[in-house]
Amino acid sequence: MIFRGKVFSSIFEMETNLTVVIPNNSKDISKCKVSYLLHGLCGSSGDWLDYTQLPIFSEEYNIIFIMPDASRSFYTDMKYGLKYFTYVNEELPTLCKNIFNINTSRENTSIIGNSMGGYGALKSALTFPEKYGVCCSFSPACLFLKEGLDFQRNNPEKVKEFFGERIVNDFESIFGEELLWNSSYEILDLMNKINDFEEKPKIYISCGLSDGLIKDCNRLATEMKSLNFDFFYDEFDGNHDWYFFNESLKRSMSII
Repeated sequence: MIFRGKVFSSIFEMETNLTVVIPNNSKDISKCKVSYLLHGLCGSSGDWLDYTQLPIFSEEYNIIFIMPDASRSFYTDMKYGLKYFTYVNEELPTLCKNIFNINTSRENTSIIGNSMGGYGALKSALTFPEKYGVCCSFSPACLFLKEGLDFQRNNPEKVKEFFGERIVNDFESIFGEELLWNSSYEILDLMNKINDFEEKPKIYISCGLSDGLIKDCNRLATEMKSLNFDFFYDEFDGNHDWYFFNESLKRSMSII
């Protein structure tokens, strides 16, 4: 079953788009695995359904895929905007439990994302290790966010030249004009915070060999060698595109 529609969010005080894929052959939805699937910067809740073999994976692995809309928020509670981080991690699971009768246990739940969504998936799983048993992040952006914010603060014109004015405006909407940072945004800080926890998410990160983000992914993988996580880093041929994201999704199914 494929659901494309709107749900009302009390946090947003408005309707928001939601896409859900449920395996047709499942007789008891509460026995299906559940995976929250987060889109990238230029995407929306329908991307994973439109551009990957998602329905096939849903049937083959008996997984319900839940895909929210998060605009260009980097899955953060924005200073000037909506509280996307709170919505995805606190309200959305309750909504889907009430509507679809999903199993919300940690052992049953994973969170996955690409690019901006890869950052959001990591931040969510590391902030709420009691909610997510597995996190898969494909070509994640902003792995070292503090450095990026510092660079934009000190070199706004260069950032506009390299990435365009829109991303500058996005970051100011999210973090404020002063681009204020705190450790709850930083992936490595979050990892260190829960490193000694008994309950931590299993983590899979992939990056294409031709992807501009590969240096940051390599750097994080190196840093993680000293941490106590069940972690797998996967590099293979590919770029920052849906061919690579589909293959990464396929590979991640064995981990979920």
